[in-house]
Amino acid sequence: VREVKGDFERGELVACVNEKGREIARGLVNYSAAEALRIKGQPSARIEAILGYVDEPELIHRDDLALL
Repeated sequence: VREVKGDFERGELVACVNEKGREIARGLVNYSAAEALRIKGQPSARIEAILGYVDEPELIHRDDLALL
């Protein structure tokens, strides 16, 4: 994750775009926008150190991701 835009809560459907701004997937997020901003660009192993807890090791699990 390189950038986070918008305001969303855990469990909401979000769009995933490539570097050109083209939507390439949609998925259900495991963290809120505020949390995602804090962990973006970091390896999953650092989530607990950054947030103080870890609910899931990824922002969007592949089982909750639909490629377009």
